[in-house]
Amino acid sequence: MSSSMTNPALDFQSQIPPGYLNIMGYVDESEVNGPGCRAVVWVQGCLRECPGCFNPASWEFKVNQLIPVEELAAKILSNPRNQGVTFSGGEPFWQAPALAALARLVKAQGLNVMSFTGFTLAQLRSRQAPPGAQELLDELDILVDGPYLQEKAIHSPDSLVSSSNQRVHIFNPALENCQSWASDQVEIHILKDGTRIVTGYQGQVLLTD
Repeated sequence: MSSSMTNPALDFQSQIPPGYLNIMGYVDESEVNGPGCRAVVWVQGCLRECPGCFNPASWEFKVNQLIPVEELAAKILSNPRNQGVTFSGGEPFWQAPALAALARLVKAQGLNVMSFTGFTLAQLRSRQAPPGAQELLDELDILVDGPYLQEKAIHSPDSLVSSSNQRVHIFNPALENCQSWASDQVEIHILKDGTRIVTGYQGQVLLTD
């Protein structure tokens, strides 16, 4: 792995207090980011800057919203409609240890956990993986891996992935027949303050006036 001297992700993550996550956004009751009705956590920070990325505002490694892991777990669990939680970004695996801790808390209450990542599963299992990658993998029920490649984009109501190089890994056999999301689905969440969040494979996390 590159040293933190040459890796802005590691440089920045070392500045996040222990027990905290640095997130870009959060919604409850999403039905386009994994099976069933679920909470979605978008983390802040990604090195890839893929052309056509749905969330370019998540690229920069900066403090956005710092939140204690236990507080976020309580928020997720406070909504009885949430059947699971999905990690997206940004790149979740740059905050793997904190997300693994969050996963353990919500799984203890019966929720399932899914993550998107720009890494491949092989990369996450290699010596070059981000710190804590295996710890987070051990908690996941579903992983969608691989970077978004605009030239391989898929726009189909029957596709679980947004570009053809990506793969869905089902680690929990109980969810084998629960693959109900699709690459063409979009949601708009209107928050209490009037802010709108657009999410889904065709949409990005977009805060609008």
